[in-house]
Amino acid sequence: MNDCIFCKIAKGEIPSTSVYSDEYVYAFRDINPQTDTHILVIPRAHIESAANITPENSVETSRCFEAIAKIAAQEGLTEKGFRVISNSGTGAGQSVFHLHFHILSGPGLGERLI
Repeated sequence: MNDCIFCKIAKGEIPSTSVYSDEYVYAFRDINPQTDTHILVIPRAHIESAANITPENSVETSRCFEAIAKIAAQEGLTEKGFRVISNSGTGAGQSVFHLHFHILSGPGLGERLI
């Protein structure tokens, strides 16, 4: 998708602070972090949201979760704890329509939702 900001970030057309990259997944630090650690994990393939995951594109989603585990270990979050969130649709707060997962960790996260 040519006008998708996350597609452009994954292609390196828009700068970002990369924390992980492979053939299927790109992960980078959120420019407006909601807690101490806020990383976005996106499939390189354009999938609009969790509502658009199909048997044909589900490998990209599973690769995102494999990457999340690697990133959590790399960032030292495994022991501290972390949360993974994906918003699907405007009613849930999705503002960029490219499937993405927020990795969040930090003091005070506890049981509250972000």
